[in-house]
Amino acid sequence: MDGWQRAFVLHGRPYSETSLLLDLFTESHGRIKLLAKGARGRRSHLKGCLQPFTPLLVRWGGKGGVKTLRAAEAVSLSLPLSGLTLYSGLYVNEVLDRVLEAETPYSALFFDYLDCIQSLAGISGSPERILRRFELALLGHLGYGIDFLHCAGSGEPVTEQMTYRYRAEKGFIASLVVDHFSFTGRDLQALANREFPDVGTLKAAKRFTRIALKPYLGGKPLKSRELFRQFTIKKPTLDSVLPVDDQ
Repeated sequence: MDGWQRAFVLHGRPYSETSLLLDLFTESHGRIKLLAKGARGRRSHLKGCLQPFTPLLVRWGGKGGVKTLRAAEAVSLSLPLSGLTLYSGLYVNEVLDRVLEAETPYSALFFDYLDCIQSLAGISGSPERILRRFELALLGHLGYGIDFLHCAGSGEPVTEQMTYRYRAEKGFIASLVVDHFSFTGRDLQALANREFPDVGTLKAAKRFTRIALKPYLGGKPLKSRELFRQFTIKKPTLDSVLPVDDQ
């Protein structure tokens, strides 16, 4: 590859005694897998920069599914995530690593991701609204074209008090049935605007993104969910903001 690319590490793991196998999210090439030779060596200058949430410039080369990292530089210090925001960032990274096809450009999503982790780094309260907005943006980039503002059955605009039941690949259809797949028109308007003014619309957004992302994530549990569990054993009041649950 010619030239430098902006990138973030989504995931890294040891490879041999001194190397790393990395999943990176790049601005123009999407998710790529790179072998960073010698990156774990005692004298390697890459040790400190090949970490999640550190803005990078990278170059790589080679053919096949795993390329070779040629050079990497940190653009700035790692974004300061800790506690719940750190686990939220790890969740976002794991979801991207699971759902993005390798070497498929997602340039607009790259900037949504950057905005997400910058927002996580800048808050002191709940990350829930940030996560819901990112999940909805991700679904849009994956081609998930649901119309939140019109009934899929009649084509009529949704009304705040009416109940609509979600049907996969169809949309929201007016229904008197109230269950896990039911949402009020007010919930749908909040989803369309990506604005969640109260607890009710936030809960509805979490329920919808969980339903919509499930086909992309498959049945394998998210490791970040277990990290959330361990964290909330000590801080149970934070459990309501977790981005995913077991249902």
